[in-house]
Amino acid sequence: MADRTTPDSRPLDPAAEATIESLANGLGYASRSPILRTPADTGLDYEEISYPSSDGVPLEGWFIPTKGSTRLVVCMHAFGFNRYGFPSHIEPWKSAFGPGNDTEIDFTLDYKVLHDNGYNVLAFDFRNCGLSGDANGNRMSNNHFETRDVIGTLDYIRSRPELASMTLGIFARCMGAGVTFRAVHENPDAFDNVACLVAPLLLSPRVFVEATLENAGLSGHIDEVDRRFQLLTSRSLADGNVSDWAPSVTMPTLTYGTYDDAITRPYDLKNAYAALGATEKDMFWVEDASVRWDAYKHFQRHPRRILDWFSAYMK
Repeated sequence: MADRTTPDSRPLDPAAEATIESLANGLGYASRSPILRTPADTGLDYEEISYPSSDGVPLEGWFIPTKGSTRLVVCMHAFGFNRYGFPSHIEPWKSAFGPGNDTEIDFTLDYKVLHDNGYNVLAFDFRNCGLSGDANGNRMSNNHFETRDVIGTLDYIRSRPELASMTLGIFARCMGAGVTFRAVHENPDAFDNVACLVAPLLLSPRVFVEATLENAGLSGHIDEVDRRFQLLTSRSLADGNVSDWAPSVTMPTLTYGTYDDAITRPYDLKNAYAALGATEKDMFWVEDASVRWDAYKHFQRHPRRILDWFSAYMK
């Protein structure tokens, strides 16, 4: 366990200690959430798939075929989520992300929308999530280790002739979006055949921690959380700044979020969008929304703008 004092040896009161330790551990260690639904719950046929990440970690996923379609969308989940979504309607996950973010997130509804509009779908669990393999001492970096899972997924697609010939798009949320940005930055050649990207809810870990501490009245302790996070992961929170990799993302990219999201700040998404290297890009705020979960559910409720983006670039 991390030292219970700040670097200048001032003791932390119990409430501050609990919040700081929870933040560092919550970001540094993986906490698996269960897969409670499958595509069959929405009437879809699907294939259970398993393949290695680029460093050999076994990844588990679903392939949802659409008869006659030559278009494939790869779906990536958020931190702590899995390919099914997130069971935030039951504890302990109900309390994980604050008031309002406490209803079930069911991504199988998203896959149904994509399927019914002519897309094959591949969704997978990142390492240490869902049913994919343990890795890196059960540490989550939010962006570094997980880039290997993105590259492994693209390699798997290329290894299956019926998938390799398809027009490819990516729908990556939150951590999945940040991981994709970093993977493009570090290995751009792997994305040569990716036609477009939808990357909602981009979030830099340090901004998340800053917002969470501010909401808890602990704004002065960001560096202490960072110190403890580094002791767990050997990486700093600032290493996850999505704007640093955005200039490398040159494929057509659409992003969106919730402006009043309590666990981040609007400037983080705005900065990432402004830094994008893509000539063809777009961004919007989910209207009449007050919590992050509204943006996670936006596609299944109002899919047209996202579907139009895929359709425009996945011809």
